[in-house]
Amino acid sequence: MGKSISIQPANSVDLRKAIFGVRRSVFVVEQNVSESEEYDEFEASSTHFAAVIDNIVVGTCRYRSTTGGIKLERFAVLEEYRGNGVGESLVAHCLDLVGKEACVYLHAQIQVVGFYALFGFEKVGDQFEEAGIKHFKMVLKG
Repeated sequence: MGKSISIQPANSVDLRKAIFGVRRSVFVVEQNVSESEEYDEFEASSTHFAAVIDNIVVGTCRYRSTTGGIKLERFAVLEEYRGNGVGESLVAHCLDLVGKEACVYLHAQIQVVGFYALFGFEKVGDQFEEAGIKHFKMVLKG
């Protein structure tokens, strides 16, 4: 693709609508996650980001503080933009912001465990299900 990827806070109403649209396409439509599971009580307390190419929001993620540390979650990239560095840009941006002082973790769908391992995340514990999808907890090793 070779296009520039911009990662920006999703603080405006328009960006929020766009990132929720990306999440709907990826999680609700592609992966059959119910909207009630996808959109949760942590939307307002999370820090959301939009990945933008040519003024189009093509990906998103969020992070939030939990009792277990900083949880990265809701990574989603529109199908036609996958394989072009969007997911990598989102993860790298989050890691730059949260630093390595805190415990940083995520729940990875089994098909992307290897992707997160590239950033230093390691599986912890047994496989489990969230929203009917198999996951592993992964923790960033410093």
